[in-house]
Amino acid sequence: MDIFSKREGPRPEDVRAKRLISENAGTIRKLADQFSNGGFTKMRQDQARRREEPKPEGLLIYPMSAPATPDDPEPYVRVSLNGRVVLTDVYSGRQIQLLGEIRSKVGSKRFVLATEENGFISPVNEEIRAALAPYENVELTAQFTENDIVQRFEECLGLAGKRHMNRTGSDAETEKGHGATEDDSSELL
Repeated sequence: MDIFSKREGPRPEDVRAKRLISENAGTIRKLADQFSNGGFTKMRQDQARRREEPKPEGLLIYPMSAPATPDDPEPYVRVSLNGRVVLTDVYSGRQIQLLGEIRSKVGSKRFVLATEENGFISPVNEEIRAALAPYENVELTAQFTENDIVQRFEECLGLAGKRHMNRTGSDAETEKGHGATEDDSSELL
């Protein structure tokens, strides 16, 4: 019976092979380049270039992570495409509170406040209900449009005077210089 135990350190034949390769590395590279028509050196240069850290000199760097949002939401009133009137957070775009709906009946559109009496599961609180009560069942006409609803509700809820980029309609403000290049051209990097 033969007992083989593991030695410490590398095997002698491995040491000899590594020494032979390191002593003849230049000749081996020349032969590899000759066989591959220069592809071996090009491959090694590409690998070295990929391992380098990017240099930010002269580059436009766009962080792909989500922008930091404040803990406190900044609400604004929005009318969605399906007629829901909601308080929405400017930063996250999430709905904070459903205020009501614009419902159509026999050719006319009316605003219906989100209350239990009107069949809403999550009604508005008493403070919002008292502020928006004058607009309960108000008919939308050419003189009183969805944009008027947004403006009046923001006034009633104390949000008036604030302009947001997320607002729909003609009063939307666009701000230049926030993440956009000066010449407004975009390029894929």
